[in-house]
Amino acid sequence: MNPDALSVRHILRDTLSRRVTVLGSTGSIGLSTLSVIAHVRAEHGADALPLDVLTAQTNVTTLAEQAKRFRPRLAVIGDERCYGALKEALGDSGIEVDAGARAVRDAAAGSSDVVMVAIVGAAALEPALAAVRRGATIALANKECVVAAGDVFRAALESSRATIIPVDSEHNAAFQVLDFAQSHAVQRVTLTASGGPFRQWTRERMEVATPEQAVAHPNWSMGAKISVDSATLMNKGLEVIEAHYLFALAPEKLGVVVHPQSIVHCLVSYTDGSTLAHLSAPDMRTPIAYALAWPRRMDSPSNRLDLARVGQLSFEEPDLARFPCLSLAQTCLRMGGTAPTILNAANEVAVRAFLDRRIGFLDIARVIEQTLTASHNAGSARASDLDEVLAIDARARETAGSFCQRLAA
Repeated sequence: MNPDALSVRHILRDTLSRRVTVLGSTGSIGLSTLSVIAHVRAEHGADALPLDVLTAQTNVTTLAEQAKRFRPRLAVIGDERCYGALKEALGDSGIEVDAGARAVRDAAAGSSDVVMVAIVGAAALEPALAAVRRGATIALANKECVVAAGDVFRAALESSRATIIPVDSEHNAAFQVLDFAQSHAVQRVTLTASGGPFRQWTRERMEVATPEQAVAHPNWSMGAKISVDSATLMNKGLEVIEAHYLFALAPEKLGVVVHPQSIVHCLVSYTDGSTLAHLSAPDMRTPIAYALAWPRRMDSPSNRLDLARVGQLSFEEPDLARFPCLSLAQTCLRMGGTAPTILNAANEVAVRAFLDRRIGFLDIARVIEQTLTASHNAGSARASDLDEVLAIDARARETAGSFCQRLAA
């Protein structure tokens, strides 16, 4: 065997020996992560990408099945009421069991090499910060924690040895295409949006849209919350805010274009007139595999891109009149301070109310706007620490909840 081949084998062995923790293993990103790990193990043996911890919030059945198959050191259920059921389900497996928010946070603060943060919503904030502070490599699939605590998150990142590898397809694409050594030459980063299931709907039709229609995404298989965010375009708004904090990009350098095929995930334009694009089939296993293997690459089970079969790539400007959530997010980014914290909290409350059929689809944007207006003083300054972020988040949720109650009355 030639020396180059030996070097490749050594590099691959180092990559596949990394211990991985998956926070939120029973959600859509968690399931895709384990699909990638199963594929790698089928190719390279059962010891590849050993799992340290798997966590879930309430799904005991799936978590127990995953633990038995993938053999982590520890399985954690976030809801302490489910501890007994998980303990019984894992029985004599030899796998340790723990429960509660503290246990999830401890899992992130443990000793694994890579932490996949796949918990939905602001609940990921404390575990993600725990992983940042210990200097882990973090595969970040949660945008809300950066949006809710951008300044605090950025400060923690800058004072640690942690590395963030974004897993959202758009941020992962930007991470791959951005020339960080020539950041001065970056003119614009454009994130693409599919437009969601309501891209061609009128506002009158959206007024009576059901949760089932909102979660029926045309291209991606995702959880309910992110699917609704995609339908309102809030998902793209949150991603623009996240890109600002992750890549230290000024708001005026960030844009959005609607791209229904979901093939181009990000475009980076440089001052010399060049625009570089990242393309892949709409399959979350592609950025997940990249994040797990970074700075190297490894094989994944993801779908492959066939441009001839796709046939056509189209782009259009987002309609901010029909999808005001994107405009609200862009406004909050320009405001800075804790405006994004309030935006994110209000959105989570409003989306939950919509999914519970307590408010209508277009009421989501109304609740967010009303909450921002009522909380304008709170959003004018930066949060100094996590406790302040959580306090502002809690107040915004309470305010948004009251607006939801009025609309439901």
